[in-house]
Amino acid sequence: MTQRTERADALRNREAVLAAADALFAASSSPHSVSMDDIAAAAGVGKGTLFRRFGDRAGLIGAVIASRLEPLQRAVREAQDAAGSSPRRRVLDLLDASLCFKIENRHLMSAAEDAGLSSPYRAEHYGWWHGSLRTALEEVPGLHDADFTAHALLAAIRADLVAHLIDDRKMTPEGLRSSLAAHIDHVLGGSPGPPGIHNEG
Repeated sequence: MTQRTERADALRNREAVLAAADALFAASSSPHSVSMDDIAAAAGVGKGTLFRRFGDRAGLIGAVIASRLEPLQRAVREAQDAAGSSPRRRVLDLLDASLCFKIENRHLMSAAEDAGLSSPYRAEHYGWWHGSLRTALEEVPGLHDADFTAHALLAAIRADLVAHLIDDRKMTPEGLRSSLAAHIDHVLGGSPGPPGIHNEG
């Protein structure tokens, strides 16, 4: 009974920490200013709990990103499995979903870079996006190198670039999504129409 109670408490603490960190990063335009002390206080736990559970600040941020990505990845998988989608449509929808995530979570993604997480190309979520995109690109007629093209297209929506365009250049989310769609049309040829997986810009 005690062991079950400890597990339940640990799960509640983990969810509280993730929710607190998510809210603090979303509200701050200066991600490096959000400290482990801030997160622990907002979650109502001791700072030691954070380090025991997540290892360090980078580990905590990685866990927050993973928790935010899980429902989106599930929706993307379902949409990609739907019958009748052309390869170009799947490519556009994948990139649009990733771009929307980065727009909505740009402070969190900036915090990940600031925390010194390993190369973004080695991150689990990058591998998932790249693999899904490469699979769709492999079905595009006449495309020379699906693997490289997947990397190149994802480079166009790096988190730091998205934050710069939205926050510094004051580009609207809708404008950025439209520019991305035009870029994809240029790279692949043809026009799959407006993006469809995620339309919340």
